[in-house]
Amino acid sequence: MMRDTSQIEWPTLLVLVLTYLVWATGTMIWHDSAVLSVILTGVAIAQHSSLQHEALHGHPFKNPAVNEALVFPSLSVFIPYRRFRDTHLQHHFDPALTDPYDDPESNFLSPEDWAQLSRPAQGLMRLNNTLAGRMIFGPILGTAAFIRNDLAQMSRDRRIAQAWALHAAGLVMLLAWLMLWTEMPFWAYLLAVHLGFALLRIRTFLEHRAHDSARARTVVVEDRGPLSLLFLNNNYHVVHHMHPTVAWYRLPALYAERRAHFLRRNDGYIYPSYAEVFRRHLWRAKDTVPHPIWPVRKSPLPKDDA
Repeated sequence: MMRDTSQIEWPTLLVLVLTYLVWATGTMIWHDSAVLSVILTGVAIAQHSSLQHEALHGHPFKNPAVNEALVFPSLSVFIPYRRFRDTHLQHHFDPALTDPYDDPESNFLSPEDWAQLSRPAQGLMRLNNTLAGRMIFGPILGTAAFIRNDLAQMSRDRRIAQAWALHAAGLVMLLAWLMLWTEMPFWAYLLAVHLGFALLRIRTFLEHRAHDSARARTVVVEDRGPLSLLFLNNNYHVVHHMHPTVAWYRLPALYAERRAHFLRRNDGYIYPSYAEVFRRHLWRAKDTVPHPIWPVRKSPLPKDDA
């Protein structure tokens, strides 16, 4: 029986192929232009992360194993695909959005944890709550917290160790590519990784806000520019949370058809563009670090923080 090729999401496959080509090109032109090499590689790393996000939500194929095989070599070095998958799917439990303990992608701390930080640490966290700080310091702080929490939980959860073991195989492939086919030094590749993470922080910076109603916590950024493509339209974030299995290239049309409905659902949490996000929040925090409406909890649960 012939496969129904109409089920293949060709736009996603095209972006995937182009992303690997840009990444390979970026790593291979180090000798000709170091700056362009880091920029192209960093952009490709950010795009690859967006494609990993599509894969864990069931794209471009219905088979999860095939999707994982397409994106599992983590070009970002520090985040295993399966850990990204598991923590992100946990994040999609909307009643827990922004929960400092139960939402793995929350940028808030509980007031109790905040009070235990030293003043220098609080100052760094406040700086990290501006967009500029999130792009500069966020990749280091977030990655360190992610790895620390995984190490703490690894002995209790065998799946975490398995995810890192598979990730190690992908890292061997990555290092082999850099050593055998390129002149790009590893420190320069890490700069590209930082750039890729910094670009992704633009998207995640204000995706969710503290709000009494779970449905009103998720943003829409009405941007159709390069960043929207880099994020695979995940700027229509409330649409994605309400319809997580819809492919990225269908999100803008779905939003346009039901714009009033989505904005009613999220209580008008909207920005007209990423230019407006930069204008309003580059040097000014959107939120406080301690969760502003968080109740006291006596038994916090362990959390990952990517």
